[in-house]
Amino acid sequence: MQDKKILTQVKDLIRKKHYSYRTEKTYIYWMKQFYYYFDKRNPAEMGSREILKFLTYLATQKKVSSSTQNQVLTPLEIIEG
Repeated sequence: MQDKKILTQVKDLIRKKHYSYRTEKTYIYWMKQFYYYFDKRNPAEMGSREILKFLTYLATQKKVSSSTQNQVLTPLEIIEG
């Protein structure tokens, strides 16, 4: 991922909140999926519209559950900040 600074910030926040390592890995995974879905656009330049589009894609195309969508949303909200 091009903007490692964002990933580092998210990792720091996750660790500050004492989330598990597995949760950290999951959040980073979904952030990378978001990044690649938008052809490696800088996540800091994206907002609610892109997050909604990505969540809609996951729900309609990938058929992920609502709990997975919520899991995806958390780290993306950190980006949107």
